[in-house]
Amino acid sequence: MEKKRIRKNFTLLNIRGLIFIYILLCVLTILFTQSFFSEILGIDEAGGGIPSGINLVLFLTIPAVLLVLLAIAVVSLLGDIITRRPGIKFKARLLGYFIIIVLFTSAPFTIITSISVRELVQFWQSIDTKKAKEAAESFAIDNFPFHTENFNKILENSNWDLTPPELPDGITSIQEFRQEEGKWIEHALYGSENGRLPSPPSLLEGHITWNLQRDKDLFRYVKNMSNDSILILNYSLGEEFDIRLTALKNQNERFEVIDVLKENNQILMFFYYGVFLFPILMMTIIIAISFTRRITNPIVELTEATRRVAEGDFSIQILARRNDELGLLIRSFNAMVQDLEKSRAALVKAEKISIWQNMAEQLAHEIKNPLTPIKLSAERVLRRWRKNPDQIGEIIEDSMLAIIQETEGLSTLLNEFRTLSKPMEPSKSWTALEKTLEEIVNLYRASYPEIVFNTENVSKDITVKIDKHRFSQAMANLLINAIDAMEGKGSVEIRSDMVKKREIWYCRLSIKDSGKGISKQASQSIFTPYFTTKNSGTGLGLPIVERIINDHNGTIWFNSGEGIGTTFFIDLPINEEK
Repeated sequence: MEKKRIRKNFTLLNIRGLIFIYILLCVLTILFTQSFFSEILGIDEAGGGIPSGINLVLFLTIPAVLLVLLAIAVVSLLGDIITRRPGIKFKARLLGYFIIIVLFTSAPFTIITSISVRELVQFWQSIDTKKAKEAAESFAIDNFPFHTENFNKILENSNWDLTPPELPDGITSIQEFRQEEGKWIEHALYGSENGRLPSPPSLLEGHITWNLQRDKDLFRYVKNMSNDSILILNYSLGEEFDIRLTALKNQNERFEVIDVLKENNQILMFFYYGVFLFPILMMTIIIAISFTRRITNPIVELTEATRRVAEGDFSIQILARRNDELGLLIRSFNAMVQDLEKSRAALVKAEKISIWQNMAEQLAHEIKNPLTPIKLSAERVLRRWRKNPDQIGEIIEDSMLAIIQETEGLSTLLNEFRTLSKPMEPSKSWTALEKTLEEIVNLYRASYPEIVFNTENVSKDITVKIDKHRFSQAMANLLINAIDAMEGKGSVEIRSDMVKKREIWYCRLSIKDSGKGISKQASQSIFTPYFTTKNSGTGLGLPIVERIINDHNGTIWFNSGEGIGTTFFIDLPINEEK
């Protein structure tokens, strides 16, 4: 027995692929986090603003790709809902549970982070960054005049003509330069080596313009001693003065970043959730959809297989790829189908034997009935011939006609039996249905003028692949039965429709008469060989019709009501390759 799946399962990615993408997304998110916050809180021109560059590319790319995957999954799910595929209600319910769990899990995280960010923003807003920045700048500005005034007092109260010169409090070093051959060369250095210069920055007596890179923690003053001698006086601003001044400048810049963050708070929150939370939620929903499909597919396959078995297809076997309870259920189902197939084969064999036995008995009975009048007619002729041969002409014609009539009945009976029992492959070709039906009906219109044959509802566009001769034979039997049921007076309506059953299109023919109808008791045996409600019937007409329709891969059934009439329905497949 061939094993096969009921339906091909369509999945964009399998569970392993989706989990790999989920892990990759988490890794990218973690790596992206550092870059995100570095750019948002960075002390540069973009600090506090909307991310740009690779951050913006990731912000747009990752959700876009996930939206496409989610859209494909949702469209596939909606297609299942619209087509009402088996198991879709269970799948939708299970998916709803997954989504509720995801939302319930993510909701506290979202609420907590939102409250935290809001409190941080309120805390930032409570800081008067403008006043703090102004106070720091004022302090820095006021600090320079204080040191300048103190340096000037030292310059006024100190004697610089001494050799070596004295170093008052606040003066860290004195560097002496002399001019030799037109160049200023260092002659001596008194005090700390810190702040030593390779050449005089200026020859004019007075304060030297302060330079952060050159004059770290120092104020400098040029003292002219003579035309060829100058002193560079180095005044200490305090330990790490320049570092503190740089730190103050950086803090001012951070205050500016906080101000920008206040303005862009809502946009940055949207960016934050769009990059970190929304993609994770979408990926989780995509995985949930795939999980529901993986869980429900075996149930759907079992449902479909059960339907196929109910329709008589015992060749179906489901591939069991799981070792859990569902896998055990599938294997049990396969074993049950195999047992049913064996039982069905034995039952079919027994039914065939019983059918042929019944048909043989019926055939023997039907043959025996005409043999009696044939025998009686022959004996009558023989007796007259022996007793009074001169008067044999009085009975010879009647007796011979009776023998011929019964013999023709036997011939018809045997021909119908041969048609019913002999396997015959129909010679099918594409045929215009409306034209064929008109040809069949026209044979009866002239013979039965009191019967109205209506074929207006037969479509002229339908073509069916049939054996025209055998199909005509089946239609003739149905029309003759209708005529007999109406006793030669009434109406017969033939119509065609298109129907779709399990992805296959059929042409549905209906033949409706206004006759006396079929009783409920007779309806159960209407297609049984040799069953007839007519005095002159053989009981093989409708079984032959059923055989012909079955040979065309079609089906036939009827609806009837006593005193109302009977409608026979025939479905013929038409979506075969032409």
